[in-house]
Order: sequence, then structure tokens, then C-alpha cells
Amino acid sequence: MQTTSMTNRELWQNALVQIELGTSEASFRTWFRNTDIGGREGGTVHVAVPSKIVKEWLMEKHHKLILKALRSLDASVRIVEYTVHRSVIPAVERKQGRQQPTENASLDLQALYIDKRDNLNPRYTFETFVVGPFNQLAHAAAKAVLERPGLAYNPLFIYGSTGHGKTHLIQAVGNYFKKAHANKKVLYVTSERFAVDYINAVRAGHANNFKDQYRSHDVLIMDDVQFIANTEKTQEELFHLFNALHDSNKQIVFSSDKHPNFLPGFEERLKGRFAAGMIAEIPEPDIESRTAIIKAKIEQHGFSIPEDIIQYIAESVRGNIREIEGVLNMIVCKSQLKGKAVSLADVRTLVKHNVKPNKGVSVEEVVRRIAQYYEIPEKSIYEKTRKKEVVKPRQIIMYMLREEFSVSYPSIGEKLGGRDHTTVIHSCEKIKHEIKTDTALEQELEHIRALIHS
Repeated sequence: MQTTSMTNRELWQNALVQIELGTSEASFRTWFRNTDIGGREGGTVHVAVPSKIVKEWLMEKHHKLILKALRSLDASVRIVEYTVHRSVIPAVERKQGRQQPTENASLDLQALYIDKRDNLNPRYTFETFVVGPFNQLAHAAAKAVLERPGLAYNPLFIYGSTGHGKTHLIQAVGNYFKKAHANKKVLYVTSERFAVDYINAVRAGHANNFKDQYRSHDVLIMDDVQFIANTEKTQEELFHLFNALHDSNKQIVFSSDKHPNFLPGFEERLKGRFAAGMIAEIPEPDIESRTAIIKAKIEQHGFSIPEDIIQYIAESVRGNIREIEGVLNMIVCKSQLKGKAVSLADVRTLVKHNVKPNKGVSVEEVVRRIAQYYEIPEKSIYEKTRKKEVVKPRQIIMYMLREEFSVSYPSIGEKLGGRDHTTVIHSCEKIKHEIKTDTALEQELEHIRALIHS
């Protein structure tokens, strides 16, 4: 081993030479492309990676190899940490005219670190928050808080299901105050963290220090407040903290998965405090908003994908923005493995195997919508008729039930007039074979998918 005075870029380039010798060509090309050293702190090396998928893979599969390569070049290296750096996410189709980082450019990861003093993620800003019809009210309420903090909407209570963007929006409020008002103390905390801090402080005999610390903030943002349901002492402490901050016109922001009136396990007096300001829901994003979110995400990541794939993702991945981000990451990964842009068929397979199917659509509903699409009587699907205008829709229904909702072959046969499961298998295979060459049928199926999931 040797210690050198190499720059971070030189150290990583030399390490990659050794890493390439220790892994396969395909693996090296897939997982080490667009990586770099983002910074060093003593014996800790921060490796910048383009996505969460790459980060997890390197940590699980190649960490020992990476550490060994770095230590062989610099004996002072003791720890390797991995940080997702969005600006180095690889392109599926790199946009023309986009400025590329120079070969010797160093990555500034400092702006991506979460400040432990306030717990704010610097990526969650109003500039990166995609506004659509589904979240306009919540966004407008959050912006109003910026103009008259502690007075306009206090508290601001944002609620909605997981993955709808609540955390992004409430942290954007905190990041704005942090940037625009350096003299204001901001704190973002989950309700679970608040509860743990409180319990530890009581056990250690530091309850007063806990109270003083939390009450010293000008902006308190508490995420996922539903997690302190049925915690009598923690709720009592939050009640008193709320009163102290509110009486001092300090801004309070909450998020939850439910409207405060419907939070189980909460004292009525605390529910009343939650509802004292502005309550705004972020519901499931509509298809227009999902399309806008996808386009914004791929723009931020520096790559582009065809319009038909964007439309398919928007129609197929409903309700959860995190799932949309996951699909986009998988598209990048798949593209790297193939060495070229993914096709619509590739994306369909990724969505099918990695996204939970939408619940709440019955077999009868699928039959009804497809019968309407082909303008045939719904009851004809269940009959023994072999009329051409009925056979094709029936086969497509079987295919959709199997491919989109993973219904078993025997169950499909039983539901559709008591048919044998071998008939169902034949129908599914027939449609699967035909869509490979029949573009018109493929387009019909896309329309039907959108109709079923709408």
C-alpha cells in the first residue's frame, strides 16, 4: 500500500482500473459508469453515484472490492460512503446541447448533505416541486405561509396518502426560510423522532432541556404526525409545545396520512389545534399531473425517453410518485444493462414485475369496460358463442385479467362462464403472440389499459 498526493479524480480513475480487473466487463460498465469521488473527510471517501439503485448495488456487491482498490492506492482510506448525486445520473438518450461536466470537474456534494442541525434535505425545494391540479391548493397554502409566517396559516396541516409529495412540500417551506431568513431557526422532524427524543430526555432527567430546545425554533415542521397515535405523554408534550410556539407567532407545519378529524388515537384537544389553521389535502395525482411529474423528473436527471413510454408510465403507475421515480430508475438501469434505450415492451415488463397492481377493479368491471370498448353486449362474454365479434374481446379480457391483475387461469375460466383453464391459457398466449406483430392490436390494448385504470 502507498500514500499519494493524488487528486480525488486521479485516485478514483486509478481505483477504477483495479476494480475493472476484479469484475466482469458488463458489471463494470453497468455499475461504475458515471461514478466519482465527491469528497473526502479524513479517512472517509464519499463516492458519488447516479442513483439509489447503483448505491445499493455497490454497497451490497462491490464494497469490499472498492475499499481494497482505494486502500491499495492510499493507505489513509478507512471508510467508503456512497452518496446519490443527481447531476451524474446517466442518460438514456442524452439531450443535445446539454452542457456536460468537464473531465476534471469535481462534484460539489456539500449542497446535498442533510444538515443534522435542522434535518432538511436540500433537494426538497419549491423549484423542484411539480405543481398540478391535484396539489394546487396545498402548494398555494404553503406559499402563503412564506409571506406571513406564523400569521397566515398557523398551523399548516398537509395530509394525503404516502408518496403524494407531502414531505417534499413541507420541507420546501423549511428550506425557503433557511435560505431567505438566516436568522430564523428551522427544524424538520418526524413525529417518531420527536417521541424518541422526548422519551430519552425524560429518562435522562433532561425534560426541561428538551422543552427549551424545541421551543427555541421559529419554524417547526413535523412529518407523519399519525405515528404518535395512542401516546398519551408524547401527545401532551406536543400540545404544550404547540401552544408555546403558536402564542409566539412561530410557524408550525404538520403532515399526516389523514385529515386531523379522522386521526385515530389522538386527543380531541390536539385535533382541535391541528385544525386551527389551514388544512390542505394532496390527493392521488391525476394522469395530467403524473405526466408532468415524469417529464420533470427525467429533465432533472438529464435524460429523455419517448413520449409513448411517458404516456404508458403515467397511465400504469397511479397514485404514488415514489413508484414513478422507481420505474424511471429501473429504466436507466435496464438501459445500461442493454447498452441502448429501452423499448415500450421492456418498460411494460418492468412495471408488471415491480409495481403493485391497482386494487379495487373487479372481474365484472373489467368485462364491462372492455365490452363497452368493443360495443358488444356484456352478457355475450359469458355465453358459449363463437361469434368473431365476441371471441376477440373475450380473449383480450382473459389476457388483461392475467397480465394486469395476475388472476389465476382457473379463476378466469370460472368467472367467464365456467370455461376450462386450458382455454384461458390458449387465449392469453394467442393475444401475447399477436401483439408482437399487430401494432393496431397493441394500440387497442394501450387504450383498454387506460380505460380499466381510469
